[in-house]
Amino acid sequence: MQDTNIPLADNSSQQSENQLLISKEAADFFNQANIFFRQSLWKEAEKRYQQVVALEPTFETAALQLARCAVNYGDEMAARHYFETLLRAFPHNFSAWLEAGHLCRRQGVSQQAMASYERAIAISPERFEGHIALARLLEDNGHFELAAPAYHRALAAGGVMRMYFIHWSMAKYRLERGDASRALESMRQALLVTRLMAEPLLDNERAELQIDLAAIMMRLGMTQEAHRAFERASIATEEQTLVRLAELSFQSNLWQEAQEVLKRNVELHPQSAKAHWNLAYSYAESWQMEEALMELEKAEAIEPQSGALSMRASIAGRIGDADTALALYRQLAESESIYSSMRSSTAMSSLYSDKLSAQDVANLHVELFAPLGKNARQVDSFKNERRLQRPLKIGFITADFHHQHPVNIFMQPILARLDTKQFDVTIYFTGVSYDEQTYLAKTRVAQWVEVTAFSDAHLSRRIEADNIDILIDLSGHTSMQRMTVFAQRAAPVQATYLGYPASTGVPNIDWLIADNFVAPQLHNSLYSEKVIRLPNTVFCYAPETEYPYPVYTKEHEKRQLTFGSFNNVPKLTPHTIKLWAAILNEIPDSRLVLKAPSFKDNSAINMFTKRFIAENVDASRLEFRGPVGLTEMMAEYADIDIALDPVPYNGGTTTLQAMWMGVPVITKTGNHFVSRMGMSFMSAAGLSEWVAENDADYLRIAIQMAKDRQALLSLKQNLRKRLFNSPAWNIDLFTTDFSNALLTMWREYVEK
Repeated sequence: MQDTNIPLADNSSQQSENQLLISKEAADFFNQANIFFRQSLWKEAEKRYQQVVALEPTFETAALQLARCAVNYGDEMAARHYFETLLRAFPHNFSAWLEAGHLCRRQGVSQQAMASYERAIAISPERFEGHIALARLLEDNGHFELAAPAYHRALAAGGVMRMYFIHWSMAKYRLERGDASRALESMRQALLVTRLMAEPLLDNERAELQIDLAAIMMRLGMTQEAHRAFERASIATEEQTLVRLAELSFQSNLWQEAQEVLKRNVELHPQSAKAHWNLAYSYAESWQMEEALMELEKAEAIEPQSGALSMRASIAGRIGDADTALALYRQLAESESIYSSMRSSTAMSSLYSDKLSAQDVANLHVELFAPLGKNARQVDSFKNERRLQRPLKIGFITADFHHQHPVNIFMQPILARLDTKQFDVTIYFTGVSYDEQTYLAKTRVAQWVEVTAFSDAHLSRRIEADNIDILIDLSGHTSMQRMTVFAQRAAPVQATYLGYPASTGVPNIDWLIADNFVAPQLHNSLYSEKVIRLPNTVFCYAPETEYPYPVYTKEHEKRQLTFGSFNNVPKLTPHTIKLWAAILNEIPDSRLVLKAPSFKDNSAINMFTKRFIAENVDASRLEFRGPVGLTEMMAEYADIDIALDPVPYNGGTTTLQAMWMGVPVITKTGNHFVSRMGMSFMSAAGLSEWVAENDADYLRIAIQMAKDRQALLSLKQNLRKRLFNSPAWNIDLFTTDFSNALLTMWREYVEK
């Protein structure tokens, strides 16, 4: 939680002087605490610092370290208490006022942050840290004219040797806020100063500058210039710098380049467990599971890895072993706090399990997340005007407006069509990935707020300050979500949509947006939210990119019948493989194409080949394809005659993409949202004969549809035209239905 962008005051000399004046027992505790602090073991360090302060109440440095521990382990209330206690006893502590200001800023308490920074400046006006912190805060609040003098004073206080660092810091603050243009101005000043310095920067510091320059340029869409900055940053040799370079490369979709950086890091630091760990993580993220496990073992051989169980759970899930993943994540969730991300990982894993009933899954979600609602804000405490006939302020929280992500694919056409006279839309962006789709989304909303670095408290205050009437989660339990904000209630009406195909189980999310197929009235007990049902289908696929429709000819009717699935590997459960193998065994002249990111990895191909062989399917009838660009992937559907939907976790985007490209989908009706999406889409297209009630029915439909190749060809030739004639694929109508759902939610709130 420490604000690494803001420099902290160096009090090492004060620490040494104070330590000379304390008892040996207190000094021993203090030294132990410092060791734990350097190892990032914040709770252990906190205990020792508490013992020091109990023995030596006037030991100012130990009291400051206590507050820093709480900041680092994320307990902002404890941190505030420590700072208040410290500042009552030592009201002239520059570092305490400065860092208390940082804490208040993260919490969104701007006036308190400003007062803290002003006190720090009054104590030590010659220190640049207070001035630059104040300049940042003023810019955060839009007071650019007031910020300019503070920025100038920071430069004056820092002197020539600090000038580049102050410009560089301001560039990072501005980028964090989403002001990339001003960030570039500051970064140019920083680079100019470094060229004029008598002593050049060391290679790793120059690399750090180039990494931040690349981040700014990527945000501005200056891709070629950013890539050159990445190249210049490759001079780095320090582990921390190389890891930063790899992280930004991953975020910029430069996966291979990032992995090369991490391999170089291992070569330079072979005895670093963290180096092996980071490479293992990159392998897992790029679906190279065998390599990931090998590197993880190397890291563990050097020293125990606290995240090893989590990585093994992730790998189990990615190779389709949902039940092992679920068991490991649940073990982690039970051993950590109620805010642990392992709870969301547990929830997500449960959606893939064949062994849990729909009610089991629903109950597990409530069990995992009910504690987040403790002491939540009451609905009646909001001051929003309770009136029907007025424009509504709508807020969406997401990290996922970027290329190929389902949230981006489905939300972009809606944002383009929402009536701006009726809805004032704000996106609270929690992400780190930016591309042309991110910039497009920005142009389609009234406000875009970069909140990745915001604490939950800060984000909640910002949402209230923006007078949001309806706050909509687009993430569910996927990465970079803000479930705690919703659980504690940040708006009078809260809903979840699109990002998670199930009930969230999170308290104070009032509504889940669905349809009558994925969430029929009969299933209301499965939802912790009230369900508002769109009249046609839950998602409307209306791609804004033109994907040429394949020309299906008589040759397609005569070729070897090809089944296919473009779903990610976690959906290929043992149940799914057994079902698809039965189809191949019943239709002996057919084949199966499996496409997923995992299948660029030979170990994944070998693993799934063995699973099909175990079900008596010859390996020659299987074709595995790895990832390509979205346009190329869409074109590959021309090779598929019939798509197969996995169970219990249905395809969502992949099913709609298959249908768009003329490929009908055999799907099975399950018992909750995630296993009823295929039925929703096929029913909306008037193709309910492709929807099975059970496994035997699934097999029957596959055999029946495979027999009549002429009818299949006719359907494929006209499937997109059929979709265009269905209301479920009419994006203008869908946006109207979506808008009506928002108005219905608001009406219920107003009329309570």
